[in-house]
Amino acid sequence: LRSRQAFPVVINRSEVIEMLSAPLLLKHRVLIAVLYGCGLRCMEIRKLQICDIDFERNLIHVRQSKGGKDRCVPIGQQLTLELKNYLERDRPVKWLFNGKDFKDFSEKGIQRAVRVAQAKTGITKKVTPHTFRHTYATHLLEQGIDIVTIQKLLGHSNIQTTMIYLHIIHRQSMATFSPLDTLFQKADTNISDRVGMA
Repeated sequence: LRSRQAFPVVINRSEVIEMLSAPLLLKHRVLIAVLYGCGLRCMEIRKLQICDIDFERNLIHVRQSKGGKDRCVPIGQQLTLELKNYLERDRPVKWLFNGKDFKDFSEKGIQRAVRVAQAKTGITKKVTPHTFRHTYATHLLEQGIDIVTIQKLLGHSNIQTTMIYLHIIHRQSMATFSPLDTLFQKADTNISDRVGMA
């Protein structure tokens, strides 16, 4: 028997906004913005250094990630503004997100920041740092970005790993479609009346 593959948890756009609005600390708000805006793994965001951000090209350089690979991820205009504001106000040293004693941010620290933010929202799904990676990929697919590009952005070595997101996307064209809607010429009467008429 094939083992059942559970779909990843994905939050919607309204829930992303809730998560971004929840943190009191600017550092935590920007942390969540980078998790969602770049689809980074927890281990990747921990190791991000200030020098890895290329504001001229609007890219983040992810170094020595899973499998020892490097990749570049676009950060976009909104995240560029957020990062510049954060760097100017918080003035982190070396690491983009400093942990205790100016060392790199711990995995537990990142998980706690997300957990505390969620506690201030009405979101009932289980949200972890990795949830933002799933959400990033799903939202890009829904906006028309092709699966191969998303594979490269996520740093997946195998396209099959990325294909899971094809099963959970909610395309605009699918939003109001059900085969039941096209079963009859007009939807001006209910099904019971239609069957009774047949």
